[in-house]
Amino acid sequence: MSTATAQPPLASASAEAAGGAGLRAFARIADLWNLSIDQQLTLLGIASRSTYFKWRKESQPRLPRDTLERLSYLLGIYKALQLLLPEAKAADAWLHKANSAPLFEGKPALERMLSGNVADLYLVRQYLDAQRG
Repeated sequence: MSTATAQPPLASASAEAAGGAGLRAFARIADLWNLSIDQQLTLLGIASRSTYFKWRKESQPRLPRDTLERLSYLLGIYKALQLLLPEAKAADAWLHKANSAPLFEGKPALERMLSGNVADLYLVRQYLDAQRG
């Protein structure tokens, strides 16, 4: 009987490639969501504008694990919104609209996401996934 050993989700080279692709995808999503550069930095947990723009220029930037995790949640949020609200404009505007769900306390989801905590990105993603069923 062989036992499988746990493998990391991505090897380091794969993580770098995924990070670059994820960052490029996020830049396009940020345009669709009408996010300012400061909002983008907050969502990604990045303190330095110069670092952000340096990473965006590189094809395979070495992103910290926290940034990769945030990218994963943000891309998942985008995908979930596209599935829930098939009209692209409605999906992209959802983050900016007041939301009566208890998680959002009548405020837009983006406000919750901009707290700076990765856990809030997770909660928004989890909420959207639950809405999908």
